[in-house]
Amino acid sequence: MPHAQSKGIRIYYETHGHGPAVMLIHGSGGNHAAWWQQVPALARFFKVILIDLRGFGLSDPVEGGPDALEFVDDIRAVLDAAQVERAVLLGQSIGAAPALRLAVAEPRRVAGVVLAHSLGGINDPELAELVAANRAEAEKLPVLDRLMSKPFQMGQPEKTWLFRELGTFNHAKMQDLRNLTAKGPTIDEVKAADIPILFLAGGDDAVMRPETVRRAHAKLPGSQLMIVPGAPHSMYWEQPAAFNTRVHMFLDRVYSA
Repeated sequence: MPHAQSKGIRIYYETHGHGPAVMLIHGSGGNHAAWWQQVPALARFFKVILIDLRGFGLSDPVEGGPDALEFVDDIRAVLDAAQVERAVLLGQSIGAAPALRLAVAEPRRVAGVVLAHSLGGINDPELAELVAANRAEAEKLPVLDRLMSKPFQMGQPEKTWLFRELGTFNHAKMQDLRNLTAKGPTIDEVKAADIPILFLAGGDDAVMRPETVRRAHAKLPGSQLMIVPGAPHSMYWEQPAAFNTRVHMFLDRVYSA
């Protein structure tokens, strides 16, 4: 099994398909296997890179919990190991912040960024206030209800069980992560990087409300915004066709340009 070395930590990764590259970066409850409904659809046209961030999946655990700021090193290490010079980075939830950090730090290496159900930790007082308010409301719900719709949970019990079970393969849990809320790049820094950005959001996301995402989009002229009606925080799992179609559209735009 392939591993990259990131500051002494072994980072598991996989590659599938051929063509322009896209890396899929999981959220706090996922790992590389979370993308089982995306890889078959995207790998027909693109080189898909999967990663287990430190402390997740088949990557090494970290004593005391992973430092979220070091996820950037993990992504960079996998790109190096896979010999990928340039890729679009798709970050789901907490995976979006390191994707945006790397894009701002090394814009020549990142062809574009998909911020899926996340603002990528953008350092802006107004956005930070909105994100905190969203989070406070979401925390009133049971964890699963924050991530998936009730109709899906009731109508797809097998996929709901698999979603919950996937997290048991991780060493780290959400509460173990250090520096998770550390401030990311400013609006001006993101603008200066001049990287294509897609905000991909769900109309029924209980964690990141669509009005918050719309405000972030408005602050970044030239960014793209796609809001899927009725989609929850885990759109990639619950509505994979809608998720995959929009990601594919963005990839085509980025790489055709």
